[in-house]
Amino acid sequence: MRLTASCLTAFLLLSTGCASLSERQAGDPDYAAQADENLRLGAEALEGRDFFKAERYFEFVKTKFPYLEASKTAELRLADVDFAQDRFPEAREKYNAFIKAFPTHPQVDYAAYRIALSHVEDMPSDFFLLPPSEEKDQTEVQSAMRALNDFLRQYPESQYVPQARVQADDAKRRLAEHELYVAAFYRKRERWRAVAQRLEGMLKRYPGTQYEESALFSLHEAYVKLKEPTRAQETLRQVIQRLPGTPAAERAQRMLGS
Repeated sequence: MRLTASCLTAFLLLSTGCASLSERQAGDPDYAAQADENLRLGAEALEGRDFFKAERYFEFVKTKFPYLEASKTAELRLADVDFAQDRFPEAREKYNAFIKAFPTHPQVDYAAYRIALSHVEDMPSDFFLLPPSEEKDQTEVQSAMRALNDFLRQYPESQYVPQARVQADDAKRRLAEHELYVAAFYRKRERWRAVAQRLEGMLKRYPGTQYEESALFSLHEAYVKLKEPTRAQETLRQVIQRLPGTPAAERAQRMLGS
């Protein structure tokens, strides 16, 4: 009888332990009772790059407190967890979902900026062992510039505008540099029509970069080689118009003969 009672007690203890484990998965952190405290603990874990714990804390807030404001913050922090691990497509998906679900949330500009920033972080690097960035695929640079310009247009009062402007200018510079690289490739092969098309496109899409002078004089050369004097002269006039009061404008004026 005593043996039967002992077995029953052991069974009940084991059942209780299993029930407890089913409520809290093995390896889960010790959750707090309040949503804000779990957010704080998740933020600490994220800062310490303990992504497993951070994700668990934020998921807990999202699941257990769905009607609190903290739940919205938790959704945003889950996107940050992906971003911190360079899982940029996943992060963008979560930031976009946050913007669509909570378009009037005070941190919606943060989510939009982080979408753009994810493309910035994914742009080709200039690591010295690899080809220069202007020789690589520019898809992420183009995506970064589009996302940054969208952000600047939609959230002109955001605190992230100064950083976004600098990054947008850098993306535009990179794209202009790439177009110059391709134009130089065609120039070496004396494919002057291709040179002209690339440079015309660069000057139209990416105006105001440090490469304008070089691009304009190379475009003038291309039209001379193509025996199109009217376009060649118009290009020199563009130099004067775009770069007034500079040595480049003076050079263009002399080349025009007046």
